[in-house]
Amino acid sequence: MTTLRVSQPFGTTAVEVRPLAPRRPSLRGLRVAILDNSKPNADVLLGRVAELLVERAGAGPVAVWRKPGSSHPATVIDEVAAAADVALTGSAD
Repeated sequence: MTTLRVSQPFGTTAVEVRPLAPRRPSLRGLRVAILDNSKPNADVLLGRVAELLVERAGAGPVAVWRKPGSSHPATVIDEVAAAADVALTGSAD
């Protein structure tokens, strides 16, 4: 009789649960950061969302950072956090 060994591909990870950041009552005047992940059309998607936040919610100035490629880490997180009150990032194709 042959023995069959079955392995489960499930690992365990220690996860620290953190509360969500408090929701702002308004975006009026808040500085908006865009962190573009360099995927095709991400700049278009994020730029349009930022425009709408300025037009419809009265958000303040918009600043843009771009990663050198979608597989590269975002090394500018501290800079983005210091320069903005709200950050947008995401992907598009």
